[in-house]
Amino acid sequence: MTKKEIVKKISEDLGLTQLKTKDIVQRTLDAIIQTLVTEGRIELRNFGVFEVKQRAPRKARNPRTGDKVYVPSKNVVTFKPGKEMEELVRKMNPENLPLLEEGEDADLDNDGSVESAAEPHSNSSLD
Repeated sequence: MTKKEIVKKISEDLGLTQLKTKDIVQRTLDAIIQTLVTEGRIELRNFGVFEVKQRAPRKARNPRTGDKVYVPSKNVVTFKPGKEMEELVRKMNPENLPLLEEGEDADLDNDGSVESAAEPHSNSSLD
């Protein structure tokens, strides 16, 4: 689903114009982004928690050349779904979902951060 489809659905449900609904949706998203930038965390009850975390620097490998490269630390946004969302998603029929294929992005630590499944990071506590 796209933002445009969300706007259309909400405008139909509430009887508002799509233009007004689009403005409301965009202002909501902008407020979430601004809160993340200024406070580093936003909790939306019954939805989830967005949080800015710093990913540690690491050594990686260039898949084309095989050369080792240094990847500096960077800030990433993580998301932890709320209890209600988590329960509803668990009950979904898995036949309706696309499979995560090798090489696609995956949440390998189950912490909301996403990285390439083809290049799992090493956990320094396990090395």
